[in-house]
Amino acid sequence: MSDGSSGRVLVVDDSRVNRSLVVRAVQEQGYEVAEAENGQAALTLLAGDAGREIDAVLLDLEMPELDGYETLRRMKADPRLRHVPVIIISAVDDLTSVVRCIEMGATDYLPRPFEAAILRARLSASLATKHLHDLERQYTARQAELLETIERQRAELAHFLSPQVAALVSSPEGHALLEGHRRLITAVFCDLRGFTAFSETAEPEELFGVLREYQAAMGELVVEYGGTLEHFAGDGLLVFFNDPQPVADHEQQAVRMAVAMRARFETLQQRWHKRGYDLGFGVGIAVGHATLGRIGFEGRYDYGAIGMVVIMASRLSSEAAAGQILLSQRAFAAVEDLVVGESIGEVSLKGFSRPVPVHNVVGIREEAATPAH
Repeated sequence: MSDGSSGRVLVVDDSRVNRSLVVRAVQEQGYEVAEAENGQAALTLLAGDAGREIDAVLLDLEMPELDGYETLRRMKADPRLRHVPVIIISAVDDLTSVVRCIEMGATDYLPRPFEAAILRARLSASLATKHLHDLERQYTARQAELLETIERQRAELAHFLSPQVAALVSSPEGHALLEGHRRLITAVFCDLRGFTAFSETAEPEELFGVLREYQAAMGELVVEYGGTLEHFAGDGLLVFFNDPQPVADHEQQAVRMAVAMRARFETLQQRWHKRGYDLGFGVGIAVGHATLGRIGFEGRYDYGAIGMVVIMASRLSSEAAAGQILLSQRAFAAVEDLVVGESIGEVSLKGFSRPVPVHNVVGIREEAATPAH
């Protein structure tokens, strides 16, 4: 039905004469008409494909096989039909019948003989109400489809983005954060020692097999410890803590993750060593303020961190020997009670005008071994 003044009407009456009078009155108002000679025939029509096009039913009460009362009851019990307006047109005009039909869900009740003008007015009003109801149902269905699409996109995003960033992208409140902001973070940069030499001699299948194992193992720990993965770039990965979601004691959480990564890597290293792969694992951790938000271009955006803290973590990772987790002075000061550390002394890092104090994490203190996540 396209509007409140058009539609298809089903006329149900066992009397051909009475049915013809109703049909004529309805057709004069421009409605299409279908006919049924009793209640059973009407329900059969309504149950088929043609029934989906019926916008209103004009129903007699006294009919053989299935009378109007039972037809009305069955229609209102059917979720597919209960919203179709039913106007009773009957010679039974006692108050009890009128009340009974209205209570059963009839939209209106007209005694026979009826005034054609009144029938047309009542029918027009009923069809307009149904039209509004149809629009409401369509809107509700579209809203449900939209929510389903959003949830599906959220799930798909989770496969490509850090969970925190996936949630940020699909939430209205995340827009401001995506546009850019400053925050204190702990940046963790990890990569493999000896990977360049390995990639020069390994077969492509071996190379990608190693990267898949490495990235899967490290990725699980990033999620477990609540870090935000900015990117994997070959053997390198950048993780930061305390954005977009705040993380209590983010410096300690970052170090715990790095120590867990080192332990996980040792298992991989043993397996790779049997295959003749000589690879190590180094980590750099720094603490400082960064600018965070959406970076990239239309069609290819990432959520990233920009600042000296990220450069410091990267440089420390490059400086780290296999098995080392190197901390900046500020990072070490924040986790000094958590770790067993050793000073590496002052180290000259590319891009920094002065040598910086660096500490290596030997392990987690026994009394602080319980994870904080």
